[in-house]
Amino acid sequence: MNERSSGIALLFDLDGVILDSMPLHTEAWEVYLKRFGKWVPDLEKRMHGARNDQIVSAFLGGSLTQEEIFEHGAAKERLFRELMAPRLEEHIVPGVREFLAEFADLPKAIASNAEPANIDFVLDGAGLRRFFPVVVDGHQVARAKPFPDIYLRAAELVQTPPARCIVFEDSPTGVEAGRGAGMRVAGIGTHQGALPGVEIMAADFRDPKLVEWLRELEA
Repeated sequence: MNERSSGIALLFDLDGVILDSMPLHTEAWEVYLKRFGKWVPDLEKRMHGARNDQIVSAFLGGSLTQEEIFEHGAAKERLFRELMAPRLEEHIVPGVREFLAEFADLPKAIASNAEPANIDFVLDGAGLRRFFPVVVDGHQVARAKPFPDIYLRAAELVQTPPARCIVFEDSPTGVEAGRGAGMRVAGIGTHQGALPGVEIMAADFRDPKLVEWLRELEA
């Protein structure tokens, strides 16, 4: 593969972009909330793109202490990983491995509201760690998505100006964060057929127009 010197960097959300995790996150929350006799309407919509502490407070009440919020979140994520472990490979977003290899020479980062343990679980379990020397999660910045902090921090760490960073997102929250950081945003339609504000929309990474679009940006 030819060396590239375009100076662009690729920043990826995790859930819904690297891993089609929403079905099992939804299942894990339903099982976890049932233990407390709770049911949440529009659960999937309300948790999409949010950080775990925000979700716990919304689902289990705002009077919880920070320690209680952390413990509930950690317990739910352990349940999620238990459910996902035997099915991890089948939930990797189609084409993502080939896409990462195609642009192996470009700087890359994970920039996600996901819990650090979940990021490690996916990158190590799926053998994708080598593609992502930089990982930024919502606990490393003052404000999680939809604020731009995560993406601005990732740009800083990959040493690329925000205007030369390409964000891959699947949620309106993430798109808002990427655009707020002054970056170009590509939408991955894992859960939505369209995302307002993106420059290009693809069902997954097998769509050849994603490669064509990036090559045009490199030129």
